Amino acid sequence: MQPDIRKIVTYDEQTLIEGFRPTGAPWRMFAVAAVVRNPWAGRFVDDLTPEIHSYGPVLGALLAARMTALAGGGDKIEAYGKAAVVGLDGEIEHASGLIHTLRFGNHYREAVGAKSYLAFTNTRGGANAPIMVPLMDKNDAGRRSHYLTIQFAIPDAPRADEIVVVLGAAMNGRPHHRIGDRYQDLKDLGHDMDNPAAV
Repeated sequence: MQPDIRKIVTYDEQTLIEGFRPTGAPWRMFAVAAVVRNPWAGRFVDDLTPEIHSYGPVLGALLAARMTALAGGGDKIEAYGKAAVVGLDGEIEHASGLIHTLRFGNHYREAVGAKSYLAFTNTRGGANAPIMVPLMDKNDAGRRSHYLTIQFAIPDAPRADEIVVVLGAAMNGRPHHRIGDRYQDLKDLGHDMDNPAAV
């Protein structure tokens, strides 16, 4: 059983000026989306497992390969995330089912050498719905400079019987980052940073 992919969309932005100042190196965020027919659309299905198990590896491998190619190698990606938007004849559970599985996410984690979990959103919408992909540092969940969100839309997707499945990335964090990291906050509040269990 293979996913029925109607189209693949790439979104890529590079910011050169942020906060009225040059960024130095371009601040780049990008995403790859697969527009897939929803195999469960328009009906209630008790067991989603067969499609999840067959679709997940295909979509995970395809999107991870395209992401690393855009970056010029997985090691160049610093922040990452995933998202799914299900069309109006589907359930949020359908969007979740395609992205919340090791068969999907592990392709991306391994391709970029990540330790952190993949930040995510799963939503419902019609064609041209906002696609929001939250990002975080692939190795350090407390690094606030890499708390980012990619937003874009596909004018003709998702159709009512489709799901848009997305991987996102950033090559670097926000330019001019100056709000500190989670660890500094914890230290300021008197937490013992040598004893993570106490946090």
